[in-house]
Amino acid sequence: MLKIKLYNNCYYLSLFATLLKKLPTIMSEIKEGDKAPNFKGVDQNGNNIESNDFKDKKLILYFYPKDDTPGCTKEACNLRDNYNELKQNDFEVVGVSADTSAKHLKFIAKYELPFSLIADTEKIIINDFGCWGLKKFMGREYEGIHRKTFVIENGKVVKLFEKVKTNDHFQQIMDAIG
Repeated sequence: MLKIKLYNNCYYLSLFATLLKKLPTIMSEIKEGDKAPNFKGVDQNGNNIESNDFKDKKLILYFYPKDDTPGCTKEACNLRDNYNELKQNDFEVVGVSADTSAKHLKFIAKYELPFSLIADTEKIIINDFGCWGLKKFMGREYEGIHRKTFVIENGKVVKLFEKVKTNDHFQQIMDAIG
């Protein structure tokens, strides 16, 4: 009888711990129309980038899992290929992942990316924007960065993309905003 009670207590403690891990993501779910969280990070060159830098601009803040992987490269290159048009439409572009500044520098150099990438190795911005959580791939569950894009204008989220088309993200953004 004692073994059963002990097992049940361990099961419930484990379940509770799992829910606590998910709590920051659940609590920080951002929707269109919400005020965007303030952020401050460091880019590939060690420069500070913060939300106040974009207070009178339109910002495409995109979160991606990892530098130099197929989907992330497609997304970054699609934004790169259309960067001039984004700038003509008064957009600034900033990417965020948990990669280091050194990895970002290599990624930027390899693909000639014209925009900054924030190295959020502590996952502070990633968590603040609700982009960290449970993922599934090939039947396996793990925690990681959810690919999301926030279009922010005057401090508000005007558009949120949770299903990013990596090959055609620029057009996806323009169709939704335009």
